[in-house]
Amino acid sequence: QVQLVESGGGLLTTGDSLTLSCAVSGGSFGNYVMAWFRQAPGKEREFVAFITSSTRRTVYADSVKGRFSISRDNANQMVYLQMNSLKPEDTAVYYCAASSRDYMDYKMRRGYAYWGQGTQVTVSS
Repeated sequence: QVQLVESGGGLLTTGDSLTLSCAVSGGSFGNYVMAWFRQAPGKEREFVAFITSSTRRTVYADSVKGRFSISRDNANQMVYLQMNSLKPEDTAVYYCAASSRDYMDYKMRRGYAYWGQGTQVTVSS
């Protein structure tokens, strides 16, 4: 059984910074591509960032590029999302996801078999 638990969400104002955490248990964390997605009310869940297992290659959505940074600690089975210069448009429930698949489009939701429950991030103007 693979379990993902997000934490660190909160209420912030424009320009603030915040780091989200995702604790992973079970499975083989070191072999997983890890990602963050987010979903705002009334909208589809959208890709935010992913990081590969060994090379730690990172890819970001255009909307967060230059502001957000994804990282992982394989020894402690943790994934982080550092968010800087937050905007009201960043308001959403943020979800951590894990994929064991190779050679896929890691920006797509269907490739991720494991998901956390989400953590709320609210940014006011």
